[in-house]
Amino acid sequence: MTVLEVRHVGTTAVVTMNRPEQRNALDMTMRDAFAEVVPALRDDKAVKAIVLTGAGGHFCAGGDVKAIAAGQGGERDIFEGRERIRKIHRWSDELIDMEKPVIAAVDGVAFGAGLSLALCADFILASKRATFCSVFSRIGFVPDVGALYLLPRWIGLARAKELVFSARVVKADEALDLGLLHSISDDDVVADAIALANRFAHAPTDAIGAAKSVMNRAFESDRHTVHAQEAMLQAMCRESAYHQEAVRRFIDKEPAKYQW
Repeated sequence: MTVLEVRHVGTTAVVTMNRPEQRNALDMTMRDAFAEVVPALRDDKAVKAIVLTGAGGHFCAGGDVKAIAAGQGGERDIFEGRERIRKIHRWSDELIDMEKPVIAAVDGVAFGAGLSLALCADFILASKRATFCSVFSRIGFVPDVGALYLLPRWIGLARAKELVFSARVVKADEALDLGLLHSISDDDVVADAIALANRFAHAPTDAIGAAKSVMNRAFESDRHTVHAQEAMLQAMCRESAYHQEAVRRFIDKEPAKYQW
């Protein structure tokens, strides 16, 4: 069984965590699979957007606690433990920084590292029965897979602290109110996520990716730094083949290639 399945729907790559019996808990095998899949999708020019989801009616229940307790992946050495998290950061940072739109389609639970994985996306879509939980404090852990950085930026510092300290379950309606979700699906959340992703089929991927790379760092940058990046990137975009074609279409009164 492949623990991380990739299928292509048009220009969208659908990545499915596939350990349904364990509610897609993130074990060492799945971590290693992410380390291979994420760079491959980054470099695949045919892929314009990515949908991340889970099999069997759940997104991801978090880290595999039984595997952690059994010391899976090596002896319980403090430096080995640090390196395991650093290995996760290598591919999760790649996912966060992916210069293509990334959409998380959440059905069922997104707990612990599962919530963190959803936060790596640009948009989170959820089913009505989706639930979210920063569950880490229940087992004496701090949030990982980037959640300490990402969650306050999604919903604000005070709300992030409340969810981390309480480790309480958040249902889809509240998650939408918190600003965590792009939308709640009435029917098939994966189909809705693919439909959203496929809107980027004719998008200026390079321009969107460049804008994303700056916005992802905007909270750590001063205004003048962002302005300098804006000026440089706009000069680059102005010389791109995509822009030249878009201008030609405008002058010739042809439909725009990219229409939302």
